[in-house]
Formats: sequence, C-alpha cells, structure tokens
Amino acid sequence: MKRVPRVLALLLATALMVSLSGCGSSDGKTHLTFQIWDVGQRDGMQAMCDAYTANVNPDVVIEVQVTSWSEYWTKLEAAAESNTLPDLFWMHTDQILYYSEFGMLADVTDLFPYEEHYSDISISNAQGTDGRMYGVPKDKDNICLIYNKEMFDAAGVAYPDDTWTWDDLEAASQAIYDATGNYGYMAYNDEQLGYHNFVYQNGGCILTEDKTKGGFDQEATREAVKYYVNLQSYDWCPDQAYFAETTPGTAFFSGKGAMFLEGSWNLLAQMTNYPEMVGKWDVAVLPAAPDPVSGDGRATISNGLTYATGAHGKNLDICLDVLKYFADEEAQRIQGESGAAIPAYEGLEETWISAFDQFDYKLDLENAIMSQFDYCVQYVNNSARPKWKSGVVDIMTSIYNGSVDIDTGLDQIQNLINTETAKKLADS
Repeated sequence: MKRVPRVLALLLATALMVSLSGCGSSDGKTHLTFQIWDVGQRDGMQAMCDAYTANVNPDVVIEVQVTSWSEYWTKLEAAAESNTLPDLFWMHTDQILYYSEFGMLADVTDLFPYEEHYSDISISNAQGTDGRMYGVPKDKDNICLIYNKEMFDAAGVAYPDDTWTWDDLEAASQAIYDATGNYGYMAYNDEQLGYHNFVYQNGGCILTEDKTKGGFDQEATREAVKYYVNLQSYDWCPDQAYFAETTPGTAFFSGKGAMFLEGSWNLLAQMTNYPEMVGKWDVAVLPAAPDPVSGDGRATISNGLTYATGAHGKNLDICLDVLKYFADEEAQRIQGESGAAIPAYEGLEETWISAFDQFDYKLDLENAIMSQFDYCVQYVNNSARPKWKSGVVDIMTSIYNGSVDIDTGLDQIQNLINTETAKKLADS
C-alpha cells in the first residue's frame, strides 16, 4: 500500500488507537466506533446504529463520535498512517479518490445492488477512479435560493419562482435595496454554494467531462464567473471583505440581506435555530441563466456523502455487515426521518420532507429542492482535486479583491488544474 503523507501521525496515533478502534469488552459484545463531523446529524446516525443492533446483530454496539470538520480530516489521515482508522466513518467526495487510491478504503461493490436503488450521481460519489465502490451512498443534496419574504413584500416584489432568471435576481436585489436599505442577493465566494452553479447554468464546466482538464478556458465558464464576481460591484451585494466577518447565513437571519444560496442539508437546522424567523423566509429553485451558451440555463450542484470502513480493520467483516444494512431501505429511512439529510436511496425523499412537519410553516421543499434533482450536476471532483482546490480558492480570492485581473486569474486557474491533473494521471 502506498504511504499517506504524515500529518501529526506520531502525535495522534496512540490516542486514536484507543478512541477510534472498535474492540470487545467485558459485556461480551463487539463495540464499534462511527466517526462523523456534523453534530446535527449525530442523533440520526445513532438511531441507525441502534436499529442495526436491535434488528440485525444484538452482539454489536456502535457509538457515534463527532469531531469538527478540520479536526476530522487531520485525525483520519493520522489514523490511516498508523492503521487505526475508525471502524466506520463518513467519506466526502473531496477525499474519497485520495483515500481509495492509497488502498485505505474497503471495496464495498458487491455488498448491495446499488444500481437498483441509487442514482448515477450517488453511485459516482462513492466510486474510485477504477469504478469500484469504496463507500455506501449516504445522502444527496442540491442548492436552493433562500429568500426573505418580508423584504420582498416591503419592496413590492413577487417571490422567486421557476420563471426567474439572473435578470430577475438583479432586479429584485436592487428593488429591495432601494426600499429597505438591506442587501439583496449575497454573492459569496464559494464553489458549491456559489459560482459553480452559475457556470453550469450557463453551459460551462469546471472540469471537462472526462475530468482530465479544467473548463476555465471555455467561453461559457469565463462568462459566468465574470458575471458572478461582478455582482459585488452593485451596492446591493456585499463584497468579500464583508463575508470575511459575516457569513451569508448570519447576515440573512439577522435581517441584513434578502437572498443567498444554501444547501438542502442546512435547512432543518435553520428552521430550528431561528424560531423567530419561521414563516418569514422560504426557498426557491435557482434562477436560470437568461441566455446560456448552451443548454436550458438550469443547473444546481449536487453532492452526497458515503459511509465507509477501512480496508484493513480488525472488525472488517462486521463493519461490512453494518454498511450493508446502511445501504438498505430501513437505515436510509431512519436517516431521512431524522431530518439530517435527504437519503440517497431513491424513493425516500418524503421521509426527509416529513421531518419539517414539526413547524407551523412549511417550506416549499417539493418545488424548490425535489424538482431540481431533474437537472442536478455532480459535485466537481477528480483525483487531483486535493492538489488544486486550495490554489483555485486563493486565485478566486485574488480576483475578488482586485489584486489579479479576472482574465489573468482564470488563465491561472486553468493552468493549475491542468498541471496538477496531468501530474496525477502520470503517476497513476
């Protein structure tokens, strides 16, 4: 097996051997650990684990452990280096190719008939470059437009709907700013929650279809990025210096802005965390490109996590049995009913929607979220992404703050993606 670069491995290995490795105990049962990074999903994940114990194997007890996003990957890499990976853990599309190519993830291709119950995007999210499955699809998502109804009412502007284009987004933003003094659409410098959606709406791409080159040399891509970046030139859109201090979500729920892009995975938490705002905001499909270079102008980026286990864990057989259960309808339904995320299992979307029944106001999830799965674009990824992602973010930041001319910056991004991808392909 290829070696993983050492990141705090020696410092963390001892602790991880105790905290992350499943083991037997005095009760005669096998105790497994399940590592995740989102405390909001802990209850849903624990419910799935408890159901496995109750319905499949009473001799297995699974404990869900939560760490922060950044700490998660530091610990996971160190654990991989010392062969002390958690028994079960989440895997992100940013990382699955990296970990699978180093032989650290168990092949779960034959555990379940995935093609019968999962979309092509969900299956692709769990595959390595060899086409094998290195995770069980967990969830799916897409990006929607959140808007403040009260600000629209104050400006006399109709709420966003599926007829909206970028032109309507601009017009509504200006009207809201003029009427209330608050920001309109808040164009945050982000990929999945920002300009990637606009690129694909306009018929462009971040990576070519074969994922061997960047798409930043294409007219449609450059046109969309320029459009998105230039939104901050309007008075109704904050610049990126503002977002360095305040996220779009914080600004929105404190009444400072009228619209921003959000992922479906965050909606339940926002309804819960801002009870005073319930009924004052809703969700809509993303506005379409008004004159796309190609296509119908509609796209939203869709991603999805996977459940994984290490290829060399001492509890591998048991962990594979747990993952087989996680892939089936019962476990996916439990996740959906918890409201944590939309199950990847096709046909269970309503279980997630039902989690919102606890609120007096019903978000328009059917139209705003479910309808968009018809034109979702898979989250952009190739095996070289860990090498080029941070560089692209840095260049985009330079474009936004004006230290790099936009055309020059886009050329730099294209060169960076092409160079790192070519190196990766040459090494494979």
